[in-house]
Amino acid sequence: MCLSSTIELQDYRNKCLTNFQNEKKKILICAGTGCVSSGSLDVHKLFSEFADKSDVSVELKNEEVHVGVKKSGCHGFCEMGPLVLIEPFGFLYLKVKPEDCEEIWNETILNGRPVERLMYTLDGKVFNERNEIPFYKKQTRLVLKNCGAIDSESVDEYIAMGGYRALSKSLFDMKQTEIITMINEASLRGRGGGGFPTGRKWGQVQRQAEPTKYIVCNGDEGDPGAFMDRSIMEGDPHRMIEGMLIAGIAVGSNEGYIYVRAEYPLAVERLRIAIAQAEKIGLLGENILGSGFDFSLKINQGAGAFVCGEGSALTTSIEGHRGMPRTKPPRTVDQGLWGKPTVLNNVETFANVPSIINHGVEWYTSIGTEKSPGTKAFALTGNVNNTGLIEVPMGTTLREIIFDIGGGIKNNKKFKAVQIGGPSGGCLIEEHLDVPLDFDSLSKLGAMIGSGGLVVMDEDTCMIEIARFFMNFTQNESCGKCVPCREGTKRMLEILDRIVMGNGSEKDLDILLELADTISSTSLCGLGKSAPNPVVSTLKFFKNEYLSHVVDKKCKSKVCQNLKMIYIVPTLCKACTKCKKVCPTDAIEGAPKVIHIIDQIKCIKCGACVSTCPFDSIEEVF
Repeated sequence: MCLSSTIELQDYRNKCLTNFQNEKKKILICAGTGCVSSGSLDVHKLFSEFADKSDVSVELKNEEVHVGVKKSGCHGFCEMGPLVLIEPFGFLYLKVKPEDCEEIWNETILNGRPVERLMYTLDGKVFNERNEIPFYKKQTRLVLKNCGAIDSESVDEYIAMGGYRALSKSLFDMKQTEIITMINEASLRGRGGGGFPTGRKWGQVQRQAEPTKYIVCNGDEGDPGAFMDRSIMEGDPHRMIEGMLIAGIAVGSNEGYIYVRAEYPLAVERLRIAIAQAEKIGLLGENILGSGFDFSLKINQGAGAFVCGEGSALTTSIEGHRGMPRTKPPRTVDQGLWGKPTVLNNVETFANVPSIINHGVEWYTSIGTEKSPGTKAFALTGNVNNTGLIEVPMGTTLREIIFDIGGGIKNNKKFKAVQIGGPSGGCLIEEHLDVPLDFDSLSKLGAMIGSGGLVVMDEDTCMIEIARFFMNFTQNESCGKCVPCREGTKRMLEILDRIVMGNGSEKDLDILLELADTISSTSLCGLGKSAPNPVVSTLKFFKNEYLSHVVDKKCKSKVCQNLKMIYIVPTLCKACTKCKKVCPTDAIEGAPKVIHIIDQIKCIKCGACVSTCPFDSIEEVF
């Protein structure tokens, strides 16, 4: 069926909604990457078999109840996957295994009773409804609204939930300038990290005299631990596609590209399904809904280069060249893909657009802060009890995210810091827990939201090792085109390596800051300019920890293995020679009946002797 008018779209929507509502019971199995890796597809298969055996309906209190078994997008509560949501009850079952399916079917689907052993429990309280669980209660899910609520591979369910209504409105009820004005007045800022005003970018492209223009979606989410864009592409791909279509209408573009890293095979698969579905019913292709507007969409897979998250490197990669940034100007809005004016936004930014068109500026700006309205999706990871994908209004504090939504620090340890914005971001500490998370507030602190990664660290985290980890990442991901990034990050990594190995000096700390200033001031692209951020922020807030490493040669967090000393307690040693036999460097001196000692110069701190000694006579001291 190919829809050729808004009337046909509305008729089709009514049909889809009727079918959706006829499913009185819905089993929504999380089929995002995290839950799939934990076995959720096996759970889906079993529930599908139960439904097939029951002819997709069961008798409950003399009423025929149709059951829909669905592969939904990410539910967010990744710590507890595989997740299964049963509607209309709102029952959320955690860590569901195939052997749990029959009990869920018999108790909940057939009899409407909860299986409490599979529900979230806190301080002895069982949470029967998902929305009452603290992890969900303080969230505002707008972009992620459909993730976990509909079948991720069904255009019909997206349409039933109001999907493509904003497209219809943009095609027939709004002019190009009206769309751009609405996005401008809503103050939608790019969710990829920089926070650039989306409407301004669209306006710059729309005003170009060049007739050929492109819409490009950046799905190259490279930050370690970040999976916000991936979850949208996997769980609600049509929302992002609709946003790209509206951008095409606004600026006069007929061709779009989605750039996705090849490490996201499930996202690529779901996008392909979504594009094929939209083409089949006439929402992509020629003469969309009889409007005369044409728009085609292609998927380009990247090879996993972090630098391709940068606009000019990304478009260069789509063109078939090595992904490397170029000097600016000209900027992407002037000369982007194939030298033509290009709108380049990330997945989450495009996914915000349909809601703004549907609900208006006043509604959107009532959420979040004045200068950063709307919501932001974050990947909450690290030493926090409840890890996963969350969405909160802009301006929400770290305290609310970490301690209310995240459930606090694991094992009742003390909060130490949070790395925000991935390798391009910086550390925030306890004094920043009540700072609102928005673009401008974080910029004043020398940090940035970035794409939305939040890595929480506890008291046992070594901040020098954290800085070294991120510097190692950015150094490996440097494209090598400009000297400051290529050589400067290498020098910074070498210094950090020396420090964690116990060979650093106070002078190294000054050199780190000098290098950071040079790299951030002279690098060609955003990757290089922001590469020193984790080092600079940790030096600012944890200088005593650096001094402990370089002056006292101690790692108080007991992480840097080369800063520990392994020695044998003479009064406990039985001279059995077992430790001597397993030492790979012959660092242990002694013989049978002769008390052993460890040569600290030869010792590589591997710990083999510690685990071998049957008398607990060997100790590790930091």
